[in-house]
Amino acid sequence: MNRTAFKKRRRELRKKQTPAEALLWERLRGKGLGLKFRRQVGIGPYIVDFFCPVVRLAVELDGRQHYLDEAVEYDAIRQDYMASVGIRTVRFPNFLILRDIETVCASIAKALYPDNPPP
Repeated sequence: MNRTAFKKRRRELRKKQTPAEALLWERLRGKGLGLKFRRQVGIGPYIVDFFCPVVRLAVELDGRQHYLDEAVEYDAIRQDYMASVGIRTVRFPNFLILRDIETVCASIAKALYPDNPPP
């Protein structure tokens, strides 16, 4: 994880957050949902938006570019890779985060605590 070759890119991504990333990070940081998250984490050849190492959960935010044909294929390959190394991934479109952050946080909490989600 966190290959040194991607260190500069991860740092750039953290500095240039999208509005959706910034809003979600405010909710996740400091164990906001009960467990620690990291942002812009390298996993193999990929960088995920947010990652909870305790439960091996990646949270990905999708902007408009993720709905282009080539991006859909790339995301599927990426998701398969994550599953192959034991990482579950949940994805949310940026617009949903900006419009309904509470629902997004509830969905993430359900993924973090599948047997007993917090209220």
